[in-house]
Amino acid sequence: MRDSGDSTYFYDELGIGWRKIKDRGLYYELFDSPLAGDFTEETLRNYPWPDPTDPSRYVGLREAARRIAEEEKRAVVVANMLAGFVETCPWLRGFEDYFADLAINHRLLGKLMDKLIEIKVACWERTLREVGEYADVIMEADDFAGQDRLLMSPRTWRALIKPRMKEFYGWLHGQTEAKLFLHSCGAVREVIPDLIEVGVDILNPVQVSAAGMDSAELKREFGKDLVFWGGGVDTQYVLGTGSPEDVRNEVRRRLRDFMPGGGFVFATVHNIQPNVPPENLIAMFETVRTYGIYT
Repeated sequence: MRDSGDSTYFYDELGIGWRKIKDRGLYYELFDSPLAGDFTEETLRNYPWPDPTDPSRYVGLREAARRIAEEEKRAVVVANMLAGFVETCPWLRGFEDYFADLAINHRLLGKLMDKLIEIKVACWERTLREVGEYADVIMEADDFAGQDRLLMSPRTWRALIKPRMKEFYGWLHGQTEAKLFLHSCGAVREVIPDLIEVGVDILNPVQVSAAGMDSAELKREFGKDLVFWGGGVDTQYVLGTGSPEDVRNEVRRRLRDFMPGGGFVFATVHNIQPNVPPENLIAMFETVRTYGIYT
C-alpha cells in the first residue's frame, strides 16, 4: 500500500493499479491498466502472469475448511484467487480499449480471456485438492452488465463469453459436487437462461432495482432452476435513504417473492453501504427474523 498524499493506492498481482481517494472514496477504484494501448499475442506471452501453483497460496486452507465444516457446523463457501475472466479484461486493458475489443477484436480479447481461465483452472485444481471434500459452494464473480442492460450485445455475449463459461463451469462441476455460485451485478435477466444452461446454480446479488430484475418475475420464471442469494433489500434506493418502515416493507416484499418453495438465501443487494442508518439495519434484521425463517 502506498500513499500519494490525496489517496492511497496499490498494484495487485496482475499489475493492475487501484486507488482510493482520502476522505471521499469508499472503494478502491481502477486507475492503471497495464495492458492498455498496443496489444498483441506477444504481449500476452511475455506478460508476467502470477503463479497459481505457488504453495504459499494454500497454506492453512484445508484446516480452515475442516474447522468451519466440522467444528462450527457451517457451510463452506470457497472463492478463487482471481476475479472473473470477463470483468478482469477491462481492468487489464482499460475500459476504452476493452469496449473497442468487444467491437472489433474478439480474437485477441478471447485469447486474453483464455489466459485468465487457464490461471483460474490451475488455482481451482489446487484449491479443490485442499478443500474439495468440505466445499458446499464454489464462487465465481463476473460483472458484465449495467443497471439497464448488458455491457455488450446479447449476441456478443453469447459468441464470446458463453462458450468459455460453458467449458470452464462444466470443468468445475466435474471436479466437485459443490454448487456453483455466480456473483454478477446489474441487469442480467436476458442471459439468465444461458447462465442456467452453462451450469450456474446460484445467482447473486440479484440487483432487484435493475432493468428486468423484478423479484416476483425472476422467481416465477427461474425459481425451479436457480437459487437466488441476494435481492433481499435494495441497498441503492431503500436501505440507505428510506425510513425503517420502507425497509420493513421492502424486506417483506422480497421475502414473499423469493421464499416460496425454497431456493432463497437472504442477503442485501451487494454490500451494505456506509450511508445506512443503524435503525434501518435493525429494521432489516428484525423483519428477516420475523418473516424470513424456513421451518
